[in-house]
Amino acid sequence: MAQKKKTDVTRLVTLLNETYGTNLKCYLNHETPFQLLIATMLSAQCTDARVNIVTADLFKKYPTVQSFADADIRELEQDIYSTGFYKNKAKNIIACSKKLLELYDGEVPSELEQLTALDGVGRKTANVIRGNIFKEPSIVVDTHVKRISRKLGLTESEDPVVIEKELMEILPKEQWILYNIQIIQHGRTICTARNPKCMECPLAEVCPSNQNI
Repeated sequence: MAQKKKTDVTRLVTLLNETYGTNLKCYLNHETPFQLLIATMLSAQCTDARVNIVTADLFKKYPTVQSFADADIRELEQDIYSTGFYKNKAKNIIACSKKLLELYDGEVPSELEQLTALDGVGRKTANVIRGNIFKEPSIVVDTHVKRISRKLGLTESEDPVVIEKELMEILPKEQWILYNIQIIQHGRTICTARNPKCMECPLAEVCPSNQNI
């Protein structure tokens, strides 16, 4: 059974790389590590496309960590209103910015423990930063990764932390960052939540949830 699982994962990685390529692409627009941190915080329960629309003006209005730290919370709430949960996000962004200035001279730290100690930064956000900015192998468990990893039989858990750990045990380390990028694209184009296109799925041969094999 263990050998079959290993073979399936090897084939899955091959299919993912052949279908979606191996370029490390971030879907959130940013020019600095801090901008990616803010964009990722805003992306909670919001699409990347919407976040990119909001941050296009947001990063012009607040060009530095200091400007976010000094922001009027009511005004910031209005600036990020369309991303949802704007009150909590605004509060966390300001508090996070102040802590970055206080503890790290305004620089974004690289360690998981340092990142998750910042206001509004969980493991998902921390791993986005570690993978995209510091190129530290990490797995980001977002809604696509959680849903599709379960469909692929790579995990049975609903807990993102457990899923992250199980995927790190199963997938080769060099695939960790790529897996999230590839699965996001797969989830948006083929394995959509409501109407998955199983007949067109390039992963059909290794997907136990595919009804057409």
